[in-house]
Amino acid sequence: MPEFPKLRLIFTGGTISMRDDAGKGAVPKLTGLDILRDVPGLDKFCRPDVYDFGQMPGPHVTPARMLDLARLVARSFADGCDGAVITHGTDTLEETAYLLELLSQSNKPVVLVGAMRTSSMLSWDGPINLYQACQVAADQRSVGRGVMVVMNQTINAAAEVTKTYTEALDTYQSPDTGPMGIIDGGQVIFFRPPVQQRRIKTEKLEMNVGLVLAAAGMDGGLINYLVGRGDKAIVIEALGRGNLPPVMAKAAADAVKAGVIVVLTSRCLGGRVSPTYGYEGGGARLKDAGMLFAPGLPGHKVRLMLMAALGAGMSKEEVGQWLAP
Repeated sequence: MPEFPKLRLIFTGGTISMRDDAGKGAVPKLTGLDILRDVPGLDKFCRPDVYDFGQMPGPHVTPARMLDLARLVARSFADGCDGAVITHGTDTLEETAYLLELLSQSNKPVVLVGAMRTSSMLSWDGPINLYQACQVAADQRSVGRGVMVVMNQTINAAAEVTKTYTEALDTYQSPDTGPMGIIDGGQVIFFRPPVQQRRIKTEKLEMNVGLVLAAAGMDGGLINYLVGRGDKAIVIEALGRGNLPPVMAKAAADAVKAGVIVVLTSRCLGGRVSPTYGYEGGGARLKDAGMLFAPGLPGHKVRLMLMAALGAGMSKEEVGQWLAP
């Protein structure tokens, strides 16, 4: 008989590990082995190797902890694991998935998974999500597809996926592209490869990167504050195609003059930013002022891109080339 693939199952906490705490709300309680008691049959297609990384809710996961996870995944592959499955809180799951995608130096599959219901609720979705995540990670066709998110029978690429609803089971979707695949009738079915895969080699992150959301009539106060506190880069989720209110646009231009890298993306759910409009605050003028344009990703993922790029020592020109679609 062929030997089943060895999977490192890394448990970090999140709703999948939570129980109600005597009516005071859900908190992380379960270890990896606790969760696995409700996930029978993994040994029929993989060799699970359990690692308890922590019991953190999603908002407690920081970029520094994401970097630790990336290092753990790399060590797991060096130790002979064929894939990795990471349980995670859904609030920041897509950010960890994307940073792991950026930092990965392997073609072995990495799958992130969570739950929308706690183990105290009816129809806890944790066990089936974890089982299917392991199915995907153990599938030979997953090799080379990068970091994936598997929940609610759906396979999404880290760069494409986002949480779309606060509590729905199908919250994780890829609005621009649709899913990469599904798990149907116990079978892993891939429709396509990921649309884009960016990689970078770095051992550190630049933590001083800010994120600002543009809205009607906003001034430059938040941008000025981030410049004043010493941020190396600022991501702005701009309006529409990549435009800003005039006062905010001036503050962003002043930030560029002060040596801060300013990158524009859109607050829209889908689509790319572009130097289309030439009015005051329009994308064409913002580009002329030295701002960079991000490749159709939400601000929280672009922020991670800049953290990694600056951690790797990239110049502004190199960052602009790397961001280019």
